[in-house]
Amino acid sequence: SLPPSSTPHPKRAFPFAAKGEAHVEMADEDVTVREPLDLIRLSLDERVYVKLRGEREIRGKLHAYDQHLNMILGDVEEVITTVEVDDETYEEIMKQTKRNVKYLFVRGDAVTLVSPPLRT
Repeated sequence: SLPPSSTPHPKRAFPFAAKGEAHVEMADEDVTVREPLDLIRLSLDERVYVKLRGEREIRGKLHAYDQHLNMILGDVEEVITTVEVDDETYEEIMKQTKRNVKYLFVRGDAVTLVSPPLRT
């Protein structure tokens, strides 16, 4: 058990959270983002873009997530980019494979970026 002085405050788990707040304007409401996961929370039931390790990208409706960025997405489009080298010309050839999945569980340790929907 940690002594009380070294126990992080649950709302200040990230060192940059105390430095300031970002304000995100949403339809007739002002929402304060204090921690990184607040931005993910605001994206629930919205389509998000997720970049994964291994040159994989997915877009889908965010149904659930946890503190590890494990996510459940629906109506998912997955794009896998591979690079092949032509044996004769040594030219790199980019290939994309796409698939659509009704529901997908994404393990958080594969996530490198989550982009919330654009808000105008």
